[in-house]
This record gives sequence, C-alpha cells and structure tokens, in this order.
Amino acid sequence: MMNLTILGCYAATPRTFTNPTAQVLELKNHLFLIDCGEGTQVQLRKSKIKFSRIKHIFISHLHGDHFYGLIGLISTFRLLNRSQELHIYGPVGIKEIILLQLKYADSWTNFPLVFHELISKESELILEEENLTVSTIPLKHRIYTNGFLFREKLGERKLNMKAVGKYKIEICDYQNLKNGKDYITHENEVIPNQVLTFDPPKPKSYAFCSDTVFDLDIIPYINGVDVLYHEATFLDEHQKLATPTKHSTAKQAAEIARQAEVGTLILGHFSTRYGSIQPFLEEAQTIFEPTLLADDGKVFQFD
Repeated sequence: MMNLTILGCYAATPRTFTNPTAQVLELKNHLFLIDCGEGTQVQLRKSKIKFSRIKHIFISHLHGDHFYGLIGLISTFRLLNRSQELHIYGPVGIKEIILLQLKYADSWTNFPLVFHELISKESELILEEENLTVSTIPLKHRIYTNGFLFREKLGERKLNMKAVGKYKIEICDYQNLKNGKDYITHENEVIPNQVLTFDPPKPKSYAFCSDTVFDLDIIPYINGVDVLYHEATFLDEHQKLATPTKHSTAKQAAEIARQAEVGTLILGHFSTRYGSIQPFLEEAQTIFEPTLLADDGKVFQFD
C-alpha cells in the first residue's frame, strides 16, 4: 500500500485555511516528508502522524514556502528528546541555513543531523533501502530545484503452496523459490519457477514535481509512474504568468501526465489568487481524465 498525506499544497504564503507545500509519503513502512513549508509540524499533529517515524526529509528547493518550517520541526525533534538520525536531502545551502539558526539559538540537536546536499543537474540516486529507491528529477524553476522519484523494488515471488505440496518441496528450498530459482527434483527434473510461484505485486512508484515550468524533458524520468504529483500554480487563463515565474498551469500538468502515461495525476501548489480549486480539476481532465486535486489534510491511498 502507498499512502500520501497532503499537509499543505498552496503556493507562496500561508493563510488561515491553507498551508504551503509539505506532504508525507508512506511507502514500504517508511514515512518520507517531502518539503516542509511553514506550519508543517502543526499539520503533522492534525494528521496524527508520529514525528518519530520521520527519518528522511526531502527539500525540493530553497524558496521559503517549501522549507521555512524545517528549523521549527528540527527544534521540536530536539525538545522531544529524539535520538535517532535525521537525514535531510536538499540543495547546497540547506546545511548552512539550518546550522546557522541552531548556532545563534544555542540549540544544537541531541541527535545526529545528516545533510545530503545536492548539486547535480542530472537525475541521481540519493537513497537506497532494501525495498525502495529515491532518485532526483531535475526541474526547471527560478533557482536550483529537484523533484523526487520514489520506487519500490520488486518483491519476492509468492509460493504456490498447492504446487509446492505436489512436488513435496521441503521448507529449506522455499527461499530459493521466492528468489525466482527453478526447482530440481531428486530425479534431476527441472520444475520452472513459474509453476511453483506467483508473480509478486507490481512495485509502486510516486513522482513529486514542484516547482517547475512546463518541461517535457522530465517525461523520461517519470514515464509510467503510478502517481504523479505535479504543480499547477495557475489556470490556463493566466498562462502568461506561468512562464516568467517558472510555474505550470493545470492543463500543462495534465499534458505532462498524458505524455508520460502515468496512472494518476495529483494537482497541487495552487496560487492563492483563486477562490476555488475546482476549475483546476476541470481544466486538467479535458486532457487527462484520471486527475485528482490535492488539498490540505487530504489522504490518498493507492493499493
């Protein structure tokens, strides 16, 4: 199961009823915090997400609406007597910004704070666990910016116990079957693995792309992903504002999703100039029907 909790999905400034970008992805029993706009820790509490489960934070770029909540969250971790490592992935400068604030507040953390500063303008693998990987997606914005691609690794095959019993296979051989190996009987007969096992579930994938101008160059990185979160700061009527500010419209996000043949598109990073976000959905669905709208506090579940 893959769950996505939207803590904030609006652009620029926080308001009494909207929050800047932050979201939590739950994948393979990991909780990943993606961006950390102002007010993130309050939203985490509202969503009843355990702070202690967050071990990796990914910051797309150093505009305030994507990371101004980070120092507050780190400070709260300290007050909660956190002891486990916290890994922060973000552009060069993130370490200096955070450590300078801790220095002048004389509030050094009592837990290891590990920074992974990013400089590459090419996609790179930045985290690999036993069951998943995280890579960057180069984005085009006013400053150095990355999206993030989360991919499950292919899991073990499932035993077909009826077939396993038929060939009287012993427990000591089960792991080899799960790993995809064929079985050789005592009579040297080869039993194909496909006869003895079922395919594992299809690995899930999630791509986060915010902030970015409309850019077809990202399609090879996100092609075929299950879920794409793509910024849609403006409606089509304000497309003339999108290019100079290096943002996208709802229709442009939908066009990226269509050409990349993703499973589901989630729109976010809405400009607060609009009274309703419903028109974003209506515009995007004229191009890509399986589109959903993010909103603060909303939880998406993908089985």
